[in-house]
Amino acid sequence: MQLSKNHVALPELPEKVLQFGTGVLLRGLPDYFIDKANKAGIFNGRIVVIKSTDKGGTDTFAAQDHLYTQCIQGIHAGQRISEHVINTSISRVLSAASQWTEILACAENPDMEIIISNTTEVGISLTDDDIHANPPSSFPGKLLAFLLKRYQFNQQGMVIIPTELIPDNGTKLKNIVLEQAKRHHLEQPFIHWLETENDFCNSLVDRIVPGALPKEEQAATEKQLGYEDQLMIMSEVYRLWAIETNSEKVKKILSFAKADEGVVLAPNINVFRELKLRLLNGTHTLTCGLAHLAGFETVREAMEDAAFEAVIAALMQHEIVPAITDINIREDAAHRFAISVLDRFRNPYIQHRWLSITMQYTSKMKMRVIPILKKYYQHVHEVPALLAMGFAAYLLTMKQDIQDDHAAYFKEKWAQLSPEALVQEVLKNEALWGEDLTRYKGFAQAVTVMLNNLINEGAATLIKRVAAETTVI
Repeated sequence: MQLSKNHVALPELPEKVLQFGTGVLLRGLPDYFIDKANKAGIFNGRIVVIKSTDKGGTDTFAAQDHLYTQCIQGIHAGQRISEHVINTSISRVLSAASQWTEILACAENPDMEIIISNTTEVGISLTDDDIHANPPSSFPGKLLAFLLKRYQFNQQGMVIIPTELIPDNGTKLKNIVLEQAKRHHLEQPFIHWLETENDFCNSLVDRIVPGALPKEEQAATEKQLGYEDQLMIMSEVYRLWAIETNSEKVKKILSFAKADEGVVLAPNINVFRELKLRLLNGTHTLTCGLAHLAGFETVREAMEDAAFEAVIAALMQHEIVPAITDINIREDAAHRFAISVLDRFRNPYIQHRWLSITMQYTSKMKMRVIPILKKYYQHVHEVPALLAMGFAAYLLTMKQDIQDDHAAYFKEKWAQLSPEALVQEVLKNEALWGEDLTRYKGFAQAVTVMLNNLINEGAATLIKRVAAETTVI
C-alpha cells in the first residue's frame, strides 16, 4: 500500500508559502519546520511547491496526496536517534513549465505571505530573460513576474527567503530582481513597492539531507511502517535555519520559528555562517587528506577510530575555537557548536566519503582554512601544530590524482622538489593563497616536519602518536 491520506490526517489550512524547488534540502529542513509548527497549531499554513521543469512530473507527489516520510537518523547528545515523520505541509506541486498560469494565480491569494527557494547557487544570477514569458526562464525572472502579479492584485508585500548556499543570498536576490525590473522599464511605483514592501531575508541552512535511503534500508523501513513511499528521504538530527531579520512584522509572519530551536531569527546571521564555515567545513577540509592517507573511506569510519576522533576533537577545541573566538563569537558557544559537529561526524547512518571532500581541495583550503590560520596567529602566540599537520596532509594528498583545478601545478612541483623545498614554494605562492604564508612564524617549519612524518611514518601511525600526545577538553 502506498503512503496516502489514509495513513495520516491532512490539515485543512490555507496556502501561505510558495516554494521554488522540490529538492531534499527544502523538504528536509524548511518544510520540516513548517510541518512541525502546523502540528503544534502555531503556523497553520501549507506550501505550494513549484517544479522548474516537467522532468519527473508532479504525479509522484499527487499519487501520495503530497505526503512523504522523513527518516531522522543520527547522534544527539551522545544518543542514537531514529524517528519517522510523515510530512503533511505540502498542499500541491505545480510545474512552472506547464502550469505557470496557476502559479501566478497564487499571487491573488491574500493568505500567501512567504516565498522560499533553493534553485542551486547558479539560480541566483542576473540574466536577460522575458518576465512576460510563460514562464520566464530564470528564477529571479519568475519571482519578479510573481511579485508584479501580486502588486497588481493587492500590493501586499511578501517575505522572501532564499536558501541557496551563497553569502547574503537575500540581498543578492533583491538586487537582481530590482535590476531586472529596471531593465524591463517597469513603472516606478511598482519598483518602489518592490524595494520597500517586500522583505528579502538572508538565510543560512545547515542540515545533511542525503535523500533516499539505501534500497535495502528503504524496503525494511517501508515494511516497518506498513506502506510504500517513493518520496521517502532521510536526514541527520541536527538542523539550523538562520534567517536574518530585525522586523517584528517578519517575525510574526515567520511564526513557525517558535516550533523548533533550529529556526533562528536574528538581526545578523554571520556568527552562524562563521561557526559552520570554520568548525564544520574547516575541520572537514583540514582532516580529509589525513583521513584519506590513513585509509579511512568515510567520516563515520574515521570517527570510529579513537585516535582519529581525538585528533579531530583536539583540532577543533585547541586550535579552531581559539582562532575564531572574538567579540561576536563567545568561546562557550563555539565549544558547544564543536560538540554538535562531533555528533554529526559520528552519525552511523550517513556515508560521507573523504575522497569527495577532497574535491577542489585547494580552493577549500584557501576559503575555509587560511582565515583560521590568520586568526590563530592574531590570537595565540604559538605555532598551530594540528593545523600544520592538516596542511601537510593536504600537500601529500595533492601528490595523488585529486580532482582539483591546481592538480597539474602540484604534480609538477612534486616531480621537481624535495618535501622541504615544496613546502617553501607552495606556502610562498601568493597566487594560491592571496599572501605569503611563510610570514607566519614557525608555520613552514611545522608543516615541513609534519610532511616528513607523514612520508616516513605513514598517516595512521602519525595519527596514533599525535593522539597520544593530545588532550581533549
